[in-house]
Amino acid sequence: MNPIAAAYAQSAGASAPTSLTQNLVSFLPLILIFGVFWFLIIRPQMTKQKQQRAMVAALKRGDRVSANGILGTITRVREDSNEAEVEIAPQLRITVLRDTLVPVMVKPANDK
Repeated sequence: MNPIAAAYAQSAGASAPTSLTQNLVSFLPLILIFGVFWFLIIRPQMTKQKQQRAMVAALKRGDRVSANGILGTITRVREDSNEAEVEIAPQLRITVLRDTLVPVMVKPANDK
């Protein structure tokens, strides 16, 4: 008998078709890792982005904000663009992008 033909016949019989269940079980760890990744990383980030968009939409004159570490008070919000004017010192105003503003600080009660 030919040894090459015997080896070929042996390897052909060894590879049985895998079932759908076996394929799903092999992908189960990947699916679980993606699920954990979704709930621990992606979902909280989406929530933070939604809160940031709501905060930017609610900006108004007189709000105390921080833009890239610079503290100031909003003096004007341009509705037609993504810009706001922030007063960082008396008579010193800068224009910033509203998306760069971080959470609004509480306005002091005695400040009008």
